Parts: sequence; C-alpha cells; structure tokens
Amino acid sequence: MGNCLPLNFVKIPAFLGIPSSFFPFPQDASAAARTRRRSAPSLAHPLSSSVLQRRTEDFRELFEIGRKLGQGQFGTTYLCIEKSSGIQYACKFIEKRKLVSREDVEDVRTEIHIMHHLAGSPHIVTIYGAFEDSSYVYLVMELCNGGELFDRIVQRGHYSEREAARLINIIVSVVECCHSHGVIHRDLKPENFLFVNDQETSPLKAIDFGLSSFFQPGQVFRDVVGSPYYVAPEVLQRSYGPEVDVWSAGVILYILLSGVPPYWAETEQGIFYQVRYGVLDFSSEPWPHISENAKDLVRGMLNRDPGKRLTAHEVLSHPWICEDGVAPDRPLDPAILSRMKQFMAMNKMKKVALRFIAETLAEEEIAGLKETFKMMDTDGSGSITFDELKTGLERMGSGLLDNEVRVLMKAADIDNNGSLDYEEFIAATVHYNKLHKEENLAAAFAYFDKDNSGYITRDEIWQACHDHGVDDPEIQDIIKEIDQNNDGCIDYGEFVSMMRKGSGGHSRRALQVQLENGNRGQKIE
Repeated sequence: MGNCLPLNFVKIPAFLGIPSSFFPFPQDASAAARTRRRSAPSLAHPLSSSVLQRRTEDFRELFEIGRKLGQGQFGTTYLCIEKSSGIQYACKFIEKRKLVSREDVEDVRTEIHIMHHLAGSPHIVTIYGAFEDSSYVYLVMELCNGGELFDRIVQRGHYSEREAARLINIIVSVVECCHSHGVIHRDLKPENFLFVNDQETSPLKAIDFGLSSFFQPGQVFRDVVGSPYYVAPEVLQRSYGPEVDVWSAGVILYILLSGVPPYWAETEQGIFYQVRYGVLDFSSEPWPHISENAKDLVRGMLNRDPGKRLTAHEVLSHPWICEDGVAPDRPLDPAILSRMKQFMAMNKMKKVALRFIAETLAEEEIAGLKETFKMMDTDGSGSITFDELKTGLERMGSGLLDNEVRVLMKAADIDNNGSLDYEEFIAATVHYNKLHKEENLAAAFAYFDKDNSGYITRDEIWQACHDHGVDDPEIQDIIKEIDQNNDGCIDYGEFVSMMRKGSGGHSRRALQVQLENGNRGQKIE
C-alpha cells in the first residue's frame, strides 16, 4: 500500500490545553489547563539570571556552530563541532528571552535533569553537557543524522510486521527505561525519535523530554499535556500515571502497521472524542492481512482501562514482539537497585573515589537521584535507614528479601554508621557514565595523590579511606588487584582501568553469593 496517511495527519505540536467545549468538566478548569504555563507568574524582564544555577565555560570558545538541524518552541538545534576534537554534536540553543515564566525555567531544568538521569540507555540520545551565557542555554547532545521516524513513516506509508516489531521493541524499551528510572515521558510520538544514520537498520533514539516529569509510585497527574493523536484517554480526564506512555506507543505501533492513526478526525476536538469513544478499525486495509498476534498486542496497548493495559515489560514479553520467541526473563530492576548492585561489587578504594566524584557533580547531573533520596528519606533526617531503604525499594517494585536489602545497605554504607547519608546514596546510585569523563577521573586521582607524585601509595589509600570513615580498607588486596606492573603503587592508567572496569549489571545471584559468604542475617547497627 502506498502512502495512506490522512491529509490532516501532520506534525502537530504538543499541547498544554484542549478545547473547553469538549470536556465534561467546567469551562474554567479547561481554560486553566489551556493557559497553565502562560499564566504562571511572569518575570519582570526576560530571564538574564542563571538557568543552570552555576557558572559554565564559554560555549562559543569550545564549539564551532554549523548548519541548522531543527526548530522548537524555545529554541533551535544546530550542528556544532568541538574545536579540540573535531567531534560533531547536535546543540540545542534555548533562547532565555522566551522563558517568560518561572515554570518555563523549571521545565528546561527538568528536561536537563531527566536526560542526565536516563544517561546510558542505548535508545535515548546522550546529553554531553550544558552551557549558558546571557542569551542562551546550550544543550550538547549526541548527533543523529538519519532523520525522524515520522518522516520515514510518511515516505513508506507503513512497515512490514517484522520491521514494525523491531521499531516498537526499541520504543517500548525506552518506555520501560523511563519508568524504571521514575520518569513519565508524556509525549511519545514519531517526531520525537531520530535514526542515528540513513540505513534501514539504523538504531533509533528518543530525543525530546520537554514534557517529561519525575514521578513517585502511585502519583496521579492532573495537567493536560501531550500531542493530539497520541494522548491517552485518561489524560483528557485529568487523572493519569505512567501507563499513558504505553498507550502512546500503541498508537505508534498502529501507525507503523497501517500508515494511519487509530483515532483521527478533521479537528482536534474530533480527535479527542475518538480517543475517548472511537472503535479500533481492524477491517480496513491492510489489517485483514496483519497477524492476529499483532492485533492482540495493539488491543492490549490501547486498552482504555489503564489498570488492564499492558505494561512495558508485558509488551516486550508479547509473542509478537519478543526476539526468537524468547521473552525477557523479568522486568528491569529499578535503576536505583541496579546501580546499588553494581556498587556492591566494588572495592573500598573505588567506592571512596566514586563518592568523591559524586560530591563534585553538577546539580543537573544528579537531580533525579536527589528526588529519589528525598522520597526514601521519609522522616527528613538527611539519611536513609534500613527500614526506609527497604520501604523505598518495595515501592519501586524490587521484591528483595530483608537479607538482600541488608547486603546492599552494608555495601553502600561507606562509613559503616548504619545509615546512608546523601553523599553515600549518590555515590552508590550514580550512573557509570560519570566514571568515563576524563575530568572526573583526573580529579578523583588527584584526591588520592596528595603529594602530586603521579602515583597513589598505600599510605595515600589509607588516608583517603580514613578521611571517609572507612575502616580496614584491605589495602594489600586493593594494591594487588589494581597494580598491573607490580611496582607497589598505582599510577593514573591503573587507576582509570580500575574505575572503568566492571560497568556491567549484577543479578540477584550476586546478592545471594554475598549472603552465602557470611552476610546472611547480619544486622547493621
């Protein structure tokens, strides 16, 4: 079938409100939604104060600006080339004069925080840094040259089932990644996915988190945001949670297979009516030729009852989508739990180094972890007890036994005082990509190398560990593990090798090994 997209199926910007005549709630409520951001308290002048709330290097000294790549509500994206390396990036120029309310500023900060929080996902564009001057905020991101998924759909009309399954697997993997990190996306659509290159089998990456938000388990959202064709019915009813992202992915799947949206009309009001009350069409071409498994998955993702709608993991486990008929064995661990498992396997020197790095990270790099810490620290004491950690992980769906939580707690409690302070929590949960930054590694090495000799000695390891309250750091074992040339000390190359080693995940089996090695039932005083 050729390009069968309806004539009015075009790129429609995400909305912040909807026609008041459509909804079964008072007109003033809809009006409030429609003007939610525009009516936020305006600032006396266009923002000249800091959005990032920190000093940054001069962006234009570091990068050459190339061709325009795209245009958005608050700014423009350009090709930029790092002068020192020649590496090309996509750089989003956000005009500060267009940030007319405090909420606009917070939206920009949240987008940056979320992109850092999701760092490391293979299907989410990488953010490399943020800069600011008097006129702009600059977001330096991974460059994707293959164009939008939307444009490829328009060119092709629709995809084969095999090709659609590959793409929706990626899209729903993004959803699962977001939800495991405590992020609701709220604006999944083909325009927000870019191909890395022009090849048919190119990787696909999510690029836009401007309407995304952090969420806590059970949190209900009321603000009406999204894009007309892809918005879930419960968003229009002002009561929703992360399930809306699966609905939006289901709409994308329907479009991939048929070339048309499942619910559409000539007007936005008509689209919203169809989203709430329309019937899925499986009778028109090409649906009679599409497999029952594919239709079953679409029905499961577009169930109007959020409680009965498939979860992201259930989508990835569906027979139509899972590779070679093999479903993933279990949902993703919450990101916090996965990183704590990795931290558990580190030697004490590496833990101290990571804590030092965590203490030096910019606020936007750890804002998501800060929110999680506040959620777990229920009494506001500034530290997380065993019971608070156990309850927090349960709310995230970890399903860990008490002894398994104790092992994680003991591993993260660097100073062994029986609770996790903010710095310990950040060190244990920060993403490994922070270890790959040369400036962070150099600063951590210098922290140990007090005499600037270029080597870390046994005494310097002991002193750094002692300063962080680490008793019995097992220095001989650490030296033996890291000292590759057997000269009795650690040079910078050996230190970097240690810090970058073992960035893979650890399974529940790793916890059980710790238990079997003598940690079973051990209490933390």
